[in-house]
Amino acid sequence: MTNDILDLATRVGQALEAKGLLMATAESCTGGGISYFITEIPGSGDWFDCGFVTYSNAAKTEMLDVPAAVIAQFGAVSEEVAAAMAEGAVGNSNAHVAVSTTGIAGPTGAVPGKPVGTVCFGWSKDGVTHTERIVFPGDRHEVRLRTVAHALSGMLRFLE
Repeated sequence: MTNDILDLATRVGQALEAKGLLMATAESCTGGGISYFITEIPGSGDWFDCGFVTYSNAAKTEMLDVPAAVIAQFGAVSEEVAAAMAEGAVGNSNAHVAVSTTGIAGPTGAVPGKPVGTVCFGWSKDGVTHTERIVFPGDRHEVRLRTVAHALSGMLRFLE
């Protein structure tokens, strides 16, 4: 799966370069994994601005301007918070586009309606934000890798 993710990161970089855009990430459950794979690509500094690892709710609020009321109402693992994270990453960086992840990688943390493997994504550009919620199978490592891969493939679709 690692080679597939590196291929996705390369393709995201090519798409961003072709459009003259900078990207940022806002990561919770992936803990910087998206940024890691992006920066494995030589020349990524031409199209990657920065990554925010906002694991706690306080970090989401302080670093990405996610309203505490949104977290309280919908929970940190929600499409609403994922949207606010992606928008906050664009708003608090030089990036034009951002992807966000927030989820429950496991093995603990499940709550009613949000089993282990639940991940919410956000992609934001030019005031337009798309979100998605997926429940991935597998252990913590697999959920996190699947999340990184999906975030990057979603970015490719979002940039089309």
